[in-house]
Amino acid sequence: MATVGRRPGSTATREEILEAARKLFAQNGYDRTTVRAIAAAAAVNPAMVHYFFGSKEQVFVAALELPVSPAEVVPALLAGPRDQLGERVAAFALALWRDPGTRAPLLALVRSSVDNEQAAGMVREFFNATVISRVADALGVPRFRLAAAIGQGFGLMLFRYVIGIEPLASADEADLAEHLGAMVQHTIDRP
Repeated sequence: MATVGRRPGSTATREEILEAARKLFAQNGYDRTTVRAIAAAAAVNPAMVHYFFGSKEQVFVAALELPVSPAEVVPALLAGPRDQLGERVAAFALALWRDPGTRAPLLALVRSSVDNEQAAGMVREFFNATVISRVADALGVPRFRLAAAIGQGFGLMLFRYVIGIEPLASADEADLAEHLGAMVQHTIDRP
């Protein structure tokens, strides 16, 4: 049984929790990994996991070194008028992919997901639970439609920032944001 409180002496508890989480997420996927299981694997009390990370979602974000947390992004994207959601999504996506510091971990995640079905499953479960279901439910739209809107944006970002397809690669960002925003808005709002 895990003990309560901080371990005596110098420790790397946070890193041990992350290592345990990485192994469990890889082994069991996002949905079947619990904070209790992570704590047990790291030989700490579940309260320590919550102390360092707050939630399972935050442990996952830290374990995979994701550049953003859905817990922060989703409410920001949903704030504001619904008819401007596409604009907010486009601005967020372009800012995220424009910055090499956030683009690099996204690319690592994409490459891992393409090369490894286990990684793809973790990302799929996490994204479905933390983004698609939350946003679709909040907007009252089918999850399929929201996933299609996100897919359009993701494909455009890959064409522009990874593959370098012209004229997207050299397009003015304001023009790109306008087109992406309109595509996302149309997909979400279609009857």
